[in-house]
Amino acid sequence: MRRTDREITDSREMSTIIQKADICHIALIDGGLPYIIALNYGFTWQPEKESSQPTLYFHCALIGKKLDLLEIDSNAAFFIDTDHELVQGKADCEWGMKYKSVAGRGSISIVHDPVEKKKGLDLIMNHYSGHTEFAYDEKVFSVTHILKITVSEITGKKKI
Repeated sequence: MRRTDREITDSREMSTIIQKADICHIALIDGGLPYIIALNYGFTWQPEKESSQPTLYFHCALIGKKLDLLEIDSNAAFFIDTDHELVQGKADCEWGMKYKSVAGRGSISIVHDPVEKKKGLDLIMNHYSGHTEFAYDEKVFSVTHILKITVSEITGKKKI
């Protein structure tokens, strides 16, 4: 990272950013070009364990472009940011933006195990509601895919 003064190395701080944000942008490969989409998400991470990496969960329909793309190439990148604040400068080119962000990459896959599928959906619901107990209509559950990114690389950056 070029701006090491802005680098976040503490995994607990990165976990806090992931928890606070509400959208995750993921990039998949589409014929050698990036295909980026914004998704709701949930995650699990034990940052107190030094070797721990997050796992991100998303929900989607049973068909669609992202599913077609991940069948061809399971590589994915993600970007999550929060705490945006415009900083006005005295001169036009002195303006800036405060932010906190986390970026990374890993492997994306469809969750087939019903127990993990429910866990992934629970994590998504918990992320937005703060609740921990959920009951899902089996018909809706059966027409919902849960995707997960198993993170292999993660970095954080902030300007405050």
